[in-house]
Amino acid sequence: MSLPPEKASELKQIIHQQLLKMDVHGRIREVLAETIREELAPEHQQLSTEDLIKALRQRGIIDDVMKELKFVTDVNEKERTSAPKPSTHFVDREPLVLKKTNIDPTRRYLYLQVLGGKAFLEHLQEPEPLPGQICSTFTLCLHFRNQRFRSKPVPCACEPDFQDGFLLEVHKDSLGDGSKMADATTMLSICDPVHMVLIKTDTFGETTLVASYFLEWRSVLAAENGVTNVAVELLGVGTESKVSVGVLNIRLEMYPQLKKTLSSEITSTQFTLERQKTAEKERLFLVYAKQWWREYLQIRPTHNARLVKIFAQDENGVNRPVCSYVRPLRAGRLLDTPRQAARFVSVLGHERAQVIGGGGGKQEQWCTLLAFLCRSKGDCEDHANLLCSLLLGFGLEAFVCVGTKAKGVPHTWVMTCGSDGTITFWESLTGHRYIHRPINPDDPPLVEQPKPLYPYRTVGCIFNHQKFFGNCQPSDAVEVCVFDLHNESKWKPMSEEAIKSVCPPGATSSVPPFPPLCASTVDAAVTSNEIEVQLRILVAEHRKDLGLSTVWDDQLSYLLSPALAAYELERTTGVSAGNEEFQDAVRRAIPDGHTFKGFPIHFVHRNARRAFATCLRSPFCEEIICCRGDQVRLAVRVRVFTYPESACAVWIMFACKYRSVL
Repeated sequence: MSLPPEKASELKQIIHQQLLKMDVHGRIREVLAETIREELAPEHQQLSTEDLIKALRQRGIIDDVMKELKFVTDVNEKERTSAPKPSTHFVDREPLVLKKTNIDPTRRYLYLQVLGGKAFLEHLQEPEPLPGQICSTFTLCLHFRNQRFRSKPVPCACEPDFQDGFLLEVHKDSLGDGSKMADATTMLSICDPVHMVLIKTDTFGETTLVASYFLEWRSVLAAENGVTNVAVELLGVGTESKVSVGVLNIRLEMYPQLKKTLSSEITSTQFTLERQKTAEKERLFLVYAKQWWREYLQIRPTHNARLVKIFAQDENGVNRPVCSYVRPLRAGRLLDTPRQAARFVSVLGHERAQVIGGGGGKQEQWCTLLAFLCRSKGDCEDHANLLCSLLLGFGLEAFVCVGTKAKGVPHTWVMTCGSDGTITFWESLTGHRYIHRPINPDDPPLVEQPKPLYPYRTVGCIFNHQKFFGNCQPSDAVEVCVFDLHNESKWKPMSEEAIKSVCPPGATSSVPPFPPLCASTVDAAVTSNEIEVQLRILVAEHRKDLGLSTVWDDQLSYLLSPALAAYELERTTGVSAGNEEFQDAVRRAIPDGHTFKGFPIHFVHRNARRAFATCLRSPFCEEIICCRGDQVRLAVRVRVFTYPESACAVWIMFACKYRSVL
């Protein structure tokens, strides 16, 4: 293997510094002097290099040097040895192991390299992080034709050091798996862009959406040698969607090389035709939507105040039909039931889009699915769109409802229509389900009416990927609404043909395709142990500040596990199980004359310090953590339940037992 001269000199410099650090030269001199004394004194023979190396090897010096100069780490060795101290500015938990990728020789690939960034001016004044110091990082997430990739995190800087390559498979699915390798003309008809999402993670693990960009990769089809370099300017999100946040240098390359490239005129003509076709479809839909809205207002003037949402802005400030934010999404083997899907969506974080300045106004931002999943948090609209898509994937007739909850706060939730006419509301932020039984306002006063348990007040419209209905009943109050969607006097429908023209599969590149869900990379057992150890330290320190000693009861801590498992099962399925065994075990573990107290709490983040601070705000939990008395024994148990996209439900239970002296 030959190295370029500059790399060879760099390697020599590293070896030289290592030898100096170990004082190898001094040790060689000692061995040399000793060898000369022992072997050359009698006959003054010539000392060869082999003799010297043999002497160094006998004294273990060569072995010492080779141990220190450790360039290659065996993959299996990682389990036996502890990880070396990181020399980077951040701790990358997963050590880099380069895996071989199986490349199908009958398929065409696009090799996308990110070769650094520049002009990220927000980080211009950021000081250079010290070695070992945890700092904010950038991560780039990609999605292309059902394939997802994630870059290594790099420290935030004005010129972030992205150095990553991604191999994207380009294949025309409609031609069948056994079809020949796609040529340039076939690939020109594949209008799916490469969706790139840039995420910033701060020192506390909080994520922020920095930019969302759709890369037109087909310019490489007209490039000489099948290689092209692109400088991609990333724009901000939400209110900053017109402001540049930075530039990424990207290199695109086709594998294997194209035998025949296209002319730039052909590619530019194709792009122009696609844009014109999309623009015309969107223009016609806008004309139709305006006509529909005029007709809707003519039914009743008060309809003007109802929340009928036909278009919504995405993170880039682009207005898109709401129906395009939903489509059937199958989770493969990652989720087994609709209720498990609801639980998964509920453990993704809830965060409203940020507004610069006061006024209390709500910034509207319906995120594309990739941006929502990569950030692992979003507003209620993002949760409702994802849950509706998953329920559609499970074969249910699901709709997103747009309306209000208490105090007129705008809200979205999900509704399913059973084949027997049962209407079920699903709250995407909590996973709760409610059966809807409408109140009949024409009933006599003595007729007992159902009491609604759901928090929803009004509903203006409902939609999914194929249908859109505006509520045209006399009252838009949810409790009196009848969800008979076939009755046009109650629900005004939009033309399904019109919706199909601007939503997949009828729409072209203006609507981003949905990414597949990714399996969790979180090890539930390891993470549970880590949080538990940290909480024990925090509790002991807190009690020490109060002048109290801390004695842990490991057996009692273990006995809390079944309760945490039962809580999560109840949240997922709505069925409570195993409570009798837990209560029996606790009774047997608490001696006569002793008192037991327990406090369970649930989080969707994995920050032990934040969780502990929240627990202390509860008087019940503080009473346990700060327990005083005779023979006080404390217990804590953490159970992390993992879901796709590395989302986690974290259950913590604090408990104590002590002798009652009253």
